[in-house]
Amino acid sequence: MLKSEIEETRRQILSISGVNPRKCMVCGKCSGTCPNYDEMEYHPHQFVQMVENGEIEPLLATKSIYKCLSCFACLERCPRQVEPAKLIEAVRMVVERKRGPQHLEPEAVPGCLDSEMPQQAIVSAFRKYRK
Repeated sequence: MLKSEIEETRRQILSISGVNPRKCMVCGKCSGTCPNYDEMEYHPHQFVQMVENGEIEPLLATKSIYKCLSCFACLERCPRQVEPAKLIEAVRMVVERKRGPQHLEPEAVPGCLDSEMPQQAIVSAFRKYRK
């Protein structure tokens, strides 16, 4: 991506999320409380820092955006109310908008299930991708 495209994507992410990543003091409490921490390539505090530093390309390519359960545990623990889950959601929305209309249909859900997947993730995915 060109530098101008990266900056435009960063602005788009910040606009969608409404989050000010400059408030983050990188204490890691958000990541420490994340129930899906072990499954994520980039953790909540890393998402915040990467958006702040303009490191957008790796975020657009990571599977971590689909591992976030949107449980907002990170928000509950953040002493500065940075809301990393909203940033992750915004990155996911930017990626999905670029992919186009590939929505999740109810008939496709059984094929996506496995015994390791938490029910919360299934409900979250259905809510997000059935618009």
